[in-house]
Amino acid sequence: MKYTLALVGLFMAWMELVAQVPPSRDLRMEQIIQAVSADRIFQDISTLADFGTRHTLSDTTSDVRGIGAARRWIKQEFDLISKDCENCLEVKYHKGLVQEGTSPRIPNDTWIVNVLAIKRGTKFPNRYVIMAGDIDSRVSDPLDFTSDSPGANDNASGMAGVLEAARVLSHYDFPCSILFVGLSGEEQGLFGGKFLAQTAIDENWDIIGVLNNDMISNISGIDGIVDNVHFRIFSEPNPPSQNEQEQIWNRFYGGEVDGPSRQLARYIERMTSEYMHDAKAVMIYRLDRFGRGGHHRPFNDAGFPGVRIMEMHEDYNRQHQDIREENGIAYGDVLSGVDKAFARKLTAVNAISLASLAWSPKAPEFVMIGGAVKPSTRLKWEPVDDDDIVGYKVYWRDTTAPQWQYSKWVGMSHDVALENIIIDNFLFGVCSVNKEGNESVVVYPKTLIPRR
Repeated sequence: MKYTLALVGLFMAWMELVAQVPPSRDLRMEQIIQAVSADRIFQDISTLADFGTRHTLSDTTSDVRGIGAARRWIKQEFDLISKDCENCLEVKYHKGLVQEGTSPRIPNDTWIVNVLAIKRGTKFPNRYVIMAGDIDSRVSDPLDFTSDSPGANDNASGMAGVLEAARVLSHYDFPCSILFVGLSGEEQGLFGGKFLAQTAIDENWDIIGVLNNDMISNISGIDGIVDNVHFRIFSEPNPPSQNEQEQIWNRFYGGEVDGPSRQLARYIERMTSEYMHDAKAVMIYRLDRFGRGGHHRPFNDAGFPGVRIMEMHEDYNRQHQDIREENGIAYGDVLSGVDKAFARKLTAVNAISLASLAWSPKAPEFVMIGGAVKPSTRLKWEPVDDDDIVGYKVYWRDTTAPQWQYSKWVGMSHDVALENIIIDNFLFGVCSVNKEGNESVVVYPKTLIPRR
């Protein structure tokens, strides 16, 4: 009889544990993907290209041409999206002054004007996930602000993706805030991002991640490859503000490629792999393309996690070029270089990543690790004050693997031993999970548990 009771007790304990395990997929992600419209994205790209030029120094007073007309139209679109969801977005301009002499590409005092739309979080309004695209465009001469510069792919595509993601996600509520933003002054020195990153510092924003979308609609590369499946996620390994103690930690305990931006890149790759059957993320282990820059960098410089999302194969004949034909080669960033189906895929990747991040609970804090000269690895962290959390998941991977390979659901435990998992042979991390299965970004341990 006692054995029967013991078995019943074990069975009930097992059933309770199984009941606590959240689902591996959030079915809302399928709805979000289906809601993203290629036609709406292409129409927005066309509208932005039709402003002729969106150069930072171009006309700001015309209703039909120049960056002023473009940013007013973007604000109008955000306002319409907000009206459709019963004024659920906070829409506004955000600006900063670049003074003469600050940059060789801005010869006169110039206002840099961003356009913001905030879907305010219901629980953590000062925690942000940010999706950004650039408003401005340029031709061969960075100071030529009068010639036609449609900037269809660079970067009307990214801006159109931001607008479409706002349309889709505006119909959902999130505990964290989502900021959809068109940034200006990118071609002159990333000024729009610098001003917004400074605002984030001044107002003490808690930024989960910045998804910078810069060129998301081209599938034909200068290398002759046509690829409508793969795209790149650029991320730096660790923040540039890393102090000497953190560098010592990385050298002796690992973590050289496990900074917040790299974890954000892994998160987006995992979401793509889980939910997008027709897209494949390729993580690129560098801040940006060789010697070049994008609008995630100012946020990285300020210590915030951020990545660049873009096409896999670029066509440099369509970037920063006067519109012309030479020796049978067409130059210029025009609509014919836009693949709307590909832009839809990358917009959907952004939308589900934003949604999962904004729905996810707070990440674990003060994650510690130990296990030197021991047969098992021990992870310990502070319990997170967030009632959305139903448990935690421990991840580990081979030291040469780009993505987390192994995981263990540990429920509400926050002091876990991985038996016979040798600390020397793997890298480790921990995330929080809610009842829908949405996970926080994985946190890499940074504090050593002394050997016992």
